[in-house]
Amino acid sequence: MKKLKERWGIQSNFQLVIIFVVFAITGSLSAYLAKPVLNFIGLSREVFPEHFFGGFFYYSLRILLIFPIYQVLLVVIGTLFGQNKFFWDFEKKMLSRLGLGSLFNND
Repeated sequence: MKKLKERWGIQSNFQLVIIFVVFAITGSLSAYLAKPVLNFIGLSREVFPEHFFGGFFYYSLRILLIFPIYQVLLVVIGTLFGQNKFFWDFEKKMLSRLGLGSLFNND
């Protein structure tokens, strides 16, 4: 845990626990919200054929949708738990590794 705290620049074990809780809540909530969002835009499971490729496309869309939901929720939930700076910096680093770092050049 010491190396993780040093790597992330965290001072206390309590802050580390809060960060783990935020990651857990965000991951679970983003996976949970993907289905209603797909249903809202008219892409429920019933729209796709019952054979393998129908399921493959539906779940592929669902997984692709989880990613942006996760990114937004990570910052929002992190802020609610008082860890805005950590999660905003984490988000910028993650997106820059995906080649989207130019979105944050103004900071």
